Amino acid sequence: MTIRDEGIRLGQFLKLAGLIDSGAEAKPLIAEGSVRVNGTVDTRRGRQLVRGDVVAVDGGDDEVRVA
Repeated sequence: MTIRDEGIRLGQFLKLAGLIDSGAEAKPLIAEGSVRVNGTVDTRRGRQLVRGDVVAVDGGDDEVRVA
């Protein structure tokens, strides 16, 4: 997935990358520590992702790189 701006917020990226079905799923998923950015748990829904960051959701097999 390619982003046009300098970055994208973690909650938005989860939805756009298809890692979650709806934006409403992002807040609790992130808050419970089920999302990793570059291999580290991140609980900030507003975390700004930049090109090259890798995002994964626990329980899923997919890792998605921000491009």
